[in-house]
Amino acid sequence: MKRRFLPFAATALLALLCAAPALAETVTPEPLKPIEPPTTLPRAQHGDRTQNLDRLFEALKVAPDDDSAKYVENRIWAIWLGSPSDTANLLMGRVKTAVDGKDLDLAIKLLDAVIDIRPDFVEAWNRRATVYYTKKDFGRALADIHEVLAREPRHFGALSGLGIILQELGDDKHALEAFRRALAVHPRLERIPDLVKKLSDKIDGRDI
Repeated sequence: MKRRFLPFAATALLALLCAAPALAETVTPEPLKPIEPPTTLPRAQHGDRTQNLDRLFEALKVAPDDDSAKYVENRIWAIWLGSPSDTANLLMGRVKTAVDGKDLDLAIKLLDAVIDIRPDFVEAWNRRATVYYTKKDFGRALADIHEVLAREPRHFGALSGLGIILQELGDDKHALEAFRRALAVHPRLERIPDLVKKLSDKIDGRDI
């Protein structure tokens, strides 16, 4: 009996060793994070800010490929990140430094100051929402997203962030609605179409 068992044990062990590399190669999907502006931005267009944004959002809807869409998206971010207040712009630069250094409490204090100075600065609200999300303070993050969308309903970054938070809270139905609103504005958002498909399949499956 013992002699028969040894070859079997050796074969099983060999099979496990052969399978080990395949297990090691399994990659865990990267967690979805709120969309943030790129590090390098083009110069913001001169002229009427509202008209410029309207034209860019129309171009975004009909962009023929991902590269074209990304180019238009970056021009939108350039407008959103610009403030007529030099002080607000200076503080936003310090916010980035604080976030890069993982000092989220300082980043929030700086963003509080920016919002006090320029409550109409949409990107300050959006940035603070992202910082609150990073701290897992979903209540305050959602409150700031509400402020963003009240001022700019087309803010695809805030809409996707809303979907991400709602999904983490287990509200798949409203998360799907938020992602669909984001795609209606920006049809070529990275990773969001896949999420919409997965959530649609999941929610439709519940109703059957």
